[in-house]
Amino acid sequence: MKPGIHPAYGPVVFRDSAGGTAFLTRSTMTSHKTIEWEDGHTYPVVDVEISSASHPFYTGTARVMDTAGRVERFERRYGARR
Repeated sequence: MKPGIHPAYGPVVFRDSAGGTAFLTRSTMTSHKTIEWEDGHTYPVVDVEISSASHPFYTGTARVMDTAGRVERFERRYGARR
C-alpha cells in the first residue's frame, strides 16, 4: 500500500441506539464523542440507528409475507381476471 493515502484505521465503539448495545471494533470512522470502554481505555464512539443486535432479521423477529394468501384475498375481493 502507498503510505499517506489511506485513512487511519483504529479502534472505534459503535453504539446501537435502538438496542442499547455497544461493541468495540476497528474502523476508519471517527467521531468527536468518546466513551470509556470496559477495559478502561477511551475510544471514539459512533452512534448507529440499527445494528445486528436490533435488526429483525438477526434477532429472529422478522415477519415473512404470505404472497400467495394476498393474491387469493385480492381475487376473492375483486374477482379473478379471465
